[in-house]
Amino acid sequence: MFAALIISGVITFSYVGMQQLLRQGANDPQIEMAEDISAYLSKGAPVETLGAQNNVDITKSLAPFFIAYDEAGKSLASSATLDGKTPTPPLGVFDAAKTKGENRVTWQPAPDVRIAAVIIPFHASSSGFVLAGRSLREIEKRETTLFYQALATWCAAMVLLLAACALSMWGKKRGVTSQN
Repeated sequence: MFAALIISGVITFSYVGMQQLLRQGANDPQIEMAEDISAYLSKGAPVETLGAQNNVDITKSLAPFFIAYDEAGKSLASSATLDGKTPTPPLGVFDAAKTKGENRVTWQPAPDVRIAAVIIPFHASSSGFVLAGRSLREIEKRETTLFYQALATWCAAMVLLLAACALSMWGKKRGVTSQN
């Protein structure tokens, strides 16, 4: 029983650790994009110079994208579209970014669209926020694969543990029987 708890704990902690590494790593390109664009805008560069010609359809593409918003959460420039429009996250994400200097969220702007997003404020003659994001589709596939691998490992470990216990009991029983 104790061995089963130890094995279960090790596999669970391993799964959770690996899942968190996958999810946290999903933010890396967005952190860079949001910080760079925020610094660029904070130096007084006009939002129009961001060059948002490449529209990323976030329902289909895995490409990273950015959206610049004003202080009120109105889109100023964007490389992202959702149903032909620039998506806007809940206003609370901007409040949290303003308070903490950055906000990293999982955003679901549509039922089948989940985005790893990083929001960073910028301050110049006008202030606002830069959101950089990308689809979590591939990360979530990897998380699912990881879950099933951890489950299969746990099942195999439990079967081996059960077999070892049965073999041990059989050996003890045989040892008692042969002495009689």
